[in-house]
Amino acid sequence: MIPIRHMAGKEVALFGLGESGLVTARALEAGGARVDVWDDNADRVAAAEEQGFATLDLREAHMARYEALVVAPGVPLTHPEPHWSVVRAQEAGIPVIGDVELFVSEREAVCPEAAFVAITGTNGKSTTTALISHILKECGLDVQMGGNIGRPVLDLDSLSEDRVYVVEVSSYQIDLAPSLVPDIGVMLNLSPDHLDRHGDMDHYASIKERLVKAARLAVVGVDDDLSAAVAQRLIEREEPVECISCQSAVETGVYAEDGCVYEMFEGEGVEVADLSSSNSLRGAHNGQNAAAAVAVCGALGLELDEISKALLTFPGLAHRLKLVARAGKVLFVNDSKATNAEAAAHGLAAFDRIYWIAGGRPKAGGISSLRAYFLKVAKAYLIGEAADEFAQELDGSVEVYKFASLALAVEAAAKDAARDENGEVVVLLSPACASFDQFKSFEVRGDAFESAAIAAAQVLTGEGAS
Repeated sequence: MIPIRHMAGKEVALFGLGESGLVTARALEAGGARVDVWDDNADRVAAAEEQGFATLDLREAHMARYEALVVAPGVPLTHPEPHWSVVRAQEAGIPVIGDVELFVSEREAVCPEAAFVAITGTNGKSTTTALISHILKECGLDVQMGGNIGRPVLDLDSLSEDRVYVVEVSSYQIDLAPSLVPDIGVMLNLSPDHLDRHGDMDHYASIKERLVKAARLAVVGVDDDLSAAVAQRLIEREEPVECISCQSAVETGVYAEDGCVYEMFEGEGVEVADLSSSNSLRGAHNGQNAAAAVAVCGALGLELDEISKALLTFPGLAHRLKLVARAGKVLFVNDSKATNAEAAAHGLAAFDRIYWIAGGRPKAGGISSLRAYFLKVAKAYLIGEAADEFAQELDGSVEVYKFASLALAVEAAAKDAARDENGEVVVLLSPACASFDQFKSFEVRGDAFESAAIAAAQVLTGEGAS
């Protein structure tokens, strides 16, 4: 844990008692602050009381006495309207911040020498965060990975100049961290997402841009127009920028092309790694993730040959294009983290013949943007609230079946894939939807797919042997 000592002796209000909220309360108390906690969920409040936290309904609190209101990332600041706790804090004139702000303020106060890499982007940020961490660990560094992936940021080991903190940061967390100044800030890409929380694309993009605008070194993807514009603005201000791409060579930075990653030196691309044999970094989008990792690790002082070796041992990220089972020519791939169409596009692009399982709670725009990939889809197996909507969008292009559960969809897809006379085929869960209609999270959905896929693969293997 990272005790928040710069808040010692101060009173802090905290709203939101999920995992990160409880960790934040403990970190504040460990640093000497007095914390009042609350949540709209009565069960969470009761659980916090049982763990010894001081609970107080912040509707009735004298907010002006607090140094700050610390809120969970899920608490709305602006859209669709500010949460009541935020309104109360604003009326009292106290700042509204999150756990990432506490982390960066503590680092600046007690250990600014601790290396800090922050990664954001609409898609790919979790894979890139895990990949950077993997490379650094393989090269012998003490790496602390967390934030929007894995451990809450304040649950990481105490600040030390001998450690590297690799932190995934969502748009919500950036919005709650006005002092965010990483050594290296990575912004992979920008596409419409979370607009219910940010109002419009311009506001969403401006929040993401803050991460790289403040960084001592910016690593910015240039494969979409909005991100390319961010990179150009930084270049025009003569800020240190490394551009990354999975579509074409860059003037300065790192790019991926035809399964290989290249770094630009004196106007020429020098090969860093050949990813064509890697299952975990399959697909063009992973070229962008790998390019970002090479840029970051090179900036932290690693040699290209050790970066290359470590890249090829990356096991992949759970729930992101993870090969979970195989039965002969049939692969079962868990891409449950593809919670929007943009993310699902990467999964569909990575394979040639797909038995596609999709659906859940739909997001704005549906799957119309995926039309270019429909030719790769042999059949689609639809689940959840989006099933009817997706069936209409696929009508006339893909043979569609609807199922009441993910397990039934996997069973049917496996049987159909086994009968396919083409070469390698893939049963792919890439939902293009949130999970909340049927599952608690995309992780739970992915685990359910993995269990069903392993069972289906065993059945297929048994049938093949009989």
